[in-house]
Amino acid sequence: MSGVMKRMGMIFRAKANKALDRAEDPRETLDYSYQKQLELLQKVRRGVADVATSRKRLELQLNQLQNQSTKLEDQGRKALALGREDLAREALSRRAALQQQVTDLETQHQTLQGEEEKLTLAAQRLQAKVDAFRTKKETIKATYTAAQAQTRIGEAFSGISEEMGDVGLAIQRAEDKTAQLQARAGAIDELLASGALDDPSGMAKDDIQAELDRLSGGTDVELELQRMKAELAGGSSQPQAIEGGTGQGQNESQPQDTPRFDKQ
Repeated sequence: MSGVMKRMGMIFRAKANKALDRAEDPRETLDYSYQKQLELLQKVRRGVADVATSRKRLELQLNQLQNQSTKLEDQGRKALALGREDLAREALSRRAALQQQVTDLETQHQTLQGEEEKLTLAAQRLQAKVDAFRTKKETIKATYTAAQAQTRIGEAFSGISEEMGDVGLAIQRAEDKTAQLQARAGAIDELLASGALDDPSGMAKDDIQAELDRLSGGTDVELELQRMKAELAGGSSQPQAIEGGTGQGQNESQPQDTPRFDKQ
């Protein structure tokens, strides 16, 4: 049972893979990949902006702490000038605490600055890769479109495309039906001529009348041929007939010879 299920699962995956391969358009896949790279580049840029914002915030805090440190130092000097050593000591103690904070913030500032530089470099490299991918993507899309158009033209010329195949089948069916109708019409004409089928219009002839018509038609042809021969023969012998007629007239005008009797 487990073997049957595995086989069914394999068949299902194979058919699904084939269907997906048929439905997949490389141009759409390339556009989707390019879109994802743009989204990643946007995230990296936002990361650079966030790090730069944090760095700028630390710089503002450092400036405030340094101003406070300078102020406490001035207060300590004034306290010593006024003979208030206790106030001067308190001011210097507070200044020392601020200096520790300044040191910590400077360390964080250096760290953030390093991260910002790394992210900026990564963003620049990713931008270059995205630009290169876009150029390659457009080249592949143009090549694929040209190859697809060339394939369709070749299939149309060779008649193996689906559209042209349907047209070819339609033409073949039309030719077959036309030939069938022509054969049927010829067969019906032969049957009507032979008398095997009755013509309800009364215009059909029986076999005897058809044979008589054929014979009479042949006789008419022979008579016409004889007439033409006679005309040709008469035209060529007309001068001889005239000469013959003249001689005959002379003979008729001349006296006939008297009969001669043999001497015994």
